[in-house]
Amino acid sequence: MTRIILVRHGRTPWNKDKIFRGSRDIPLDEVGREEAGLLAEWLKDETIHAACTSPLSRSRDTAEAVARHHGVKVVDHSGLSDLVYGDWEGVPLAEVKVKFADLYRQWETAPHTVRFPGGETLDELRTRSLAAVDEVVRRHPDQVVLLSAHRAVNKVLIAAFIGLDNSHFWRIAQDTTCVNRFNRIEDTWHIMALNDACHLRGMKRGEYVDF
Repeated sequence: MTRIILVRHGRTPWNKDKIFRGSRDIPLDEVGREEAGLLAEWLKDETIHAACTSPLSRSRDTAEAVARHHGVKVVDHSGLSDLVYGDWEGVPLAEVKVKFADLYRQWETAPHTVRFPGGETLDELRTRSLAAVDEVVRRHPDQVVLLSAHRAVNKVLIAAFIGLDNSHFWRIAQDTTCVNRFNRIEDTWHIMALNDACHLRGMKRGEYVDF
C-alpha cells in the first residue's frame, strides 16, 4: 500500500486579489508562508518517505517547509504544474468575467468543456497529473509520499481517485495548504481525508473562497 498526502500550496498575493495564476510563478505571500509553516508543524511527527512537487515556487516552497522536518529531498515533477489558463493568466477575476464573459459562464457551469485560450483543458491536466502520480507510486511502493500541487491539479486528481469525471470540478473544495489523504491498495484509491485544514484553525482568516 502506498499512502499519498496531497496538499495545496499556501496563499499568494494573486490568490488574495483573485488573479488567475496558472503557469505564472507567483511566490507565497506572508500569509502563505505562515500557512506552510503551520502545515509543516502539523505533519512533522508523521512518517514521510518522499516528497514531490510542482516546479512552481508556491508549491515547491510549501513542500520544502514540510520536507525539512523529514530529511527528504523535494523532487520537481512538471506533471503537477498548475492548469495553464493561457490568456487568463495575470488577469483579475472581475476582468475575466467581463472580457471573457461567455467562456467564464461556461467555466462556471460546464468546466469540463472549456479550453482556455492559449491554455489547457481539464482533461489534459488530468492526463498529465495522473501520469505523474502513477510514476510516483511506482517509484515508492509501500511508502508515504507528500505531493504538493495546486487547486485545479488537486481537484482533477481527487475526482479521478474517487471515480468522478471533470464535470464535478466545482464540487471539490481545496483550501490553501489543505491536506488530502489517499491509500493506494492494489489498483484502488481509498479516501482517508479531503480538504483538511485544521492546522489553520488558529489563524485569522477571512471567508473561504475557492480561488
